[in-house]
Amino acid sequence: MVRAFAAILGRDLVLALRRRGELGNPLVFFVVVVTLFPLALGPAQETLARIAPGILWVAALLAATLAMEALFRSDFEDGSLEQLLLSPHPPALLLLAKVAAHWLATGLPLILISPLLALFVNLPGQALPVLVATLALGTPTLSLVGAIGVALTVGLRRGGLLLALLVLPLYVPVLIFAAGAVDNAAAGLSAAGPIYFLAALLVLAVTLAPPATAASVRISLG
Repeated sequence: MVRAFAAILGRDLVLALRRRGELGNPLVFFVVVVTLFPLALGPAQETLARIAPGILWVAALLAATLAMEALFRSDFEDGSLEQLLLSPHPPALLLLAKVAAHWLATGLPLILISPLLALFVNLPGQALPVLVATLALGTPTLSLVGAIGVALTVGLRRGGLLLALLVLPLYVPVLIFAAGAVDNAAAGLSAAGPIYFLAALLVLAVTLAPPATAASVRISLG
């Protein structure tokens, strides 16, 4: 099972490198949305710093949603998604590998560029480690939860809007705790509580989302 997981992970990462333009769209979206706020709000640095956690996390959430639609699309079109279900290995494990590869290709770049973008919105320096920590905990949760919605809509020709309607309400707890943690850190308060909640949500997502995604794929292909 470990070899199967590694094989799927490696295959999807190679395919992601071949589609750099498509996978770069969420990163470009994230950068553009965050950098537009200072232009819109003008030189009011205090106002910008006060809403910086919300700006960064809403932009990251929307960028993650934009990236999710392509998660299973190519596998559905070439029939390899059906082969995963016929594999002797647990489909939940193989789908988890696909989600992990997708997060490495789309979510990890958001985390790496977030400290630079935080400067554009005047986020205090003491909040930068908390921002990175919340993104490291929250973006995998978004990918795992979003995979369920993608699996349900993979057979639809234009399922992007339906996917957003399905997953955005489920993203709200992550947004609340993550933005709250960064806001607490920016104000000089402890961010431990919201971060613990984010960690608990990630554990729940890793445990429950892969079987739910496998069941959703069966429903879509059935």
